[in-house]
Amino acid sequence: MSADATDATDAVRAARAASEADAGAARPADTAAAVPESPVAPLRRPVFRMLWLAWLAANVTMWMNDVAAAWLMTSLTDSIVMVALVQAASTLPVFVLGLPSGALADIVDRRRYFALTQLWVAVVAVVLGAFSLAGALSAPWLLALTFANGIGMAMRWPVFAAIVPELVPRAELPSALALNGIAMNMSRVIGPIVAGALLASVGEPWVFLLNAVLAVVAFTLILRWRAQRKPSALPGERFVGAMRVGLQHVVQSPPMRVVLIRIFLFFLQSTALTALLPLVARRLGGGAGTFTLLLAAMGCGAILGALFVLPRLRQRFSGDRMVQGGTVVHGLATIVVALSPTPWLSVPAMALAGLVWLAVANTLTVSAQMALPNWVRARGMSIYQMALMGGSASGAAVWGWVASHSSVPASLIAAALAGPAVLLLTRRLQVSGRAAEDLSQVGAVSSAAPPVIPIDPDEGPVMVTVEYQIDPARAAEFAAVMRETRRARLRQGALSWGLFRDTARVGRYIEYFVDESWVEHQRRLERFTAADIGLRERRLAFHLGSEPPRAQRYVADDID
Repeated sequence: MSADATDATDAVRAARAASEADAGAARPADTAAAVPESPVAPLRRPVFRMLWLAWLAANVTMWMNDVAAAWLMTSLTDSIVMVALVQAASTLPVFVLGLPSGALADIVDRRRYFALTQLWVAVVAVVLGAFSLAGALSAPWLLALTFANGIGMAMRWPVFAAIVPELVPRAELPSALALNGIAMNMSRVIGPIVAGALLASVGEPWVFLLNAVLAVVAFTLILRWRAQRKPSALPGERFVGAMRVGLQHVVQSPPMRVVLIRIFLFFLQSTALTALLPLVARRLGGGAGTFTLLLAAMGCGAILGALFVLPRLRQRFSGDRMVQGGTVVHGLATIVVALSPTPWLSVPAMALAGLVWLAVANTLTVSAQMALPNWVRARGMSIYQMALMGGSASGAAVWGWVASHSSVPASLIAAALAGPAVLLLTRRLQVSGRAAEDLSQVGAVSSAAPPVIPIDPDEGPVMVTVEYQIDPARAAEFAAVMRETRRARLRQGALSWGLFRDTARVGRYIEYFVDESWVEHQRRLERFTAADIGLRERRLAFHLGSEPPRAQRYVADDID
């Protein structure tokens, strides 16, 4: 093994040790205290517990707002499409603003940014309450303010998704994410119950005003968290560049591409049930209480499933089986709700739908988290949430349109049948087809000579060339490894990549890649993971000779 490869291996070991030390500093009594895995184990960690409560409060406000808005819309207009668009207006901001919010969550102080999201929600809730008290809310205004409230969710989801893996060890991550799902579904129970009680007693203005109070409570909890930021000698990323790198990383990650397709398709089908639920409640002859009961049943099913069923399902079935089985069972539950003549048959079907909904969502969320290194986690999870909410918003609009041109039961049945049909068409897309890579950040040992000329951080682009001499008989194997290398370089932020053969010397190849600037070149080196080092060692294994491949760096010269 070359000295370069030995240094790389040492870097992996050192980085892992540092990572464990950081984890111990950030999470007292962490991995050293071998806590038996259980669905609630992460709640034993004070920081996770505090932020989980803030997350619960934030989601209660979201559900209270959505329930009140959906029910209020049925009294403001007779349009089925407008009722369905309430959910679309709530989720569309995540699709539109997900990547910018993820970029901000990766490059600014996450604690302050998380707290700011709750202030935004509080302000929107106050405006909604004031408009409602004044009797000035129309259907278009309600949609606009629901969209504004959705902006708060678009802002807060990526930052919380990026924080969670920093608070718990890797073995507890599935349980931590399941607890987040429990918080979502507890809010699905608590929010509608509280909102329904207020709607029936004092009216929707007080639902919105209570939202403002809960948002301030969440804001206070977040401010109590003292996050430890990892220092870097490099200046912070620029906003536009951070979005480009985040999108590029996801595009060049095969596991993330599969997860994004799966989550979009699942929510495209499953959203029909929640989007049309107010109309289902009215068809059953009920009012706000029936609507609340159906939503609460779905939330209870998800909570009980996360605590008692999901851990066993994870042990017995692969991720793909969870997604496939969950989609089919959700479709069957939707058909039961569509055809049910009474709420008492719909309630257990809604509970079953909630259970499998959480199982599928948790499976795909864990897969996404495992496919992302920490430096790009908020951006990657924001794109994941964009796919989720894009499917949800599209599903609400599509199935609302179908219902307006046929009937609510017909639309629900069509959505239920669409899920298994799409699964059949995309059966080759495997969520659990690859072993999880070690994405712990290790930095890189560059074999290029240090610069001997002064270089401004913003100078660039920077071109790097690496020369390899390989055995021509192994050219096909080398090409396969270099295809992986191309994806890895681009995931780290390189603008372009290429591989050339020498026409004058058999077996000689030159790899090149271009970084946006000198500081982006240094930042790309900081992003190396243990998996990248392993790939580097595989490349070095092809190189002939005692010296490592020759690497050179060039900075663009302005000749104008």
